[in-house]
Amino acid sequence: MSDTEKDEQNPGAEPLSKEEIASQIKSRVARIEREFLAAFDFIVGFPRSVTFFGSSRCTEGSPHYVQARRLAGKIAKELGYTVLTGGSSGIMEAANRGAFEAGGESVGLNIKLPKLQHANGYTTASIDFSHFFVRKVALSYAAEAYIFFPGGFGTLDEFFEIITLVQTHKIRRIPVFLVGRDFWEPLDHFIRREVHEIHGAIDKHDLTLYTITDNDEEIVEAIRKAPIHDGLLRRKVE
Repeated sequence: MSDTEKDEQNPGAEPLSKEEIASQIKSRVARIEREFLAAFDFIVGFPRSVTFFGSSRCTEGSPHYVQARRLAGKIAKELGYTVLTGGSSGIMEAANRGAFEAGGESVGLNIKLPKLQHANGYTTASIDFSHFFVRKVALSYAAEAYIFFPGGFGTLDEFFEIITLVQTHKIRRIPVFLVGRDFWEPLDHFIRREVHEIHGAIDKHDLTLYTITDNDEEIVEAIRKAPIHDGLLRRKVE
């Protein structure tokens, strides 16, 4: 139970002193630092990789599940790349499954949650995270390309974070694919019309930061041509 939860259950408790607050802050920062170090030690072992994002709620019979499984299998078999996911069910399971069945490296970067997040059985290596932001940093280091399938708030958060990092040159320009035209084209229309044309909140060049396609071969060929960078060179260290 967290300190906040304890305080909520015991509203009459004495407030923490400055020294106690400072001690708690140091303890939390130390835990975060240990998690970052463990994450970097883990991901540098996979120098050629592609990360899949998508809904944990997607079912096995969904066309998106079928395509994620097929595409990940091709990337693992034809390119020899590691496939990374959030390690849970749905699209993440499909991608791990495709790579696993193709005999490739299939890696899960799992987040510890009270609900919904359950590790799938198709990984050859995995690591657990307590903090979303540490996991997202690890995922942003850990790929030569990013592939987004339809998903919820988490997937959209990860998509906008990645393209923001590319837009602001915090990470190098890498292929970002949005798979599932039925899901992504309405969002693309909003971005182009509302965000760019009407409100001028982004430049026209920013519309090229991602590609919407359902063509497996187009994705595989783009990844084949993408440069490979080792370890921490994927993101600028400040």
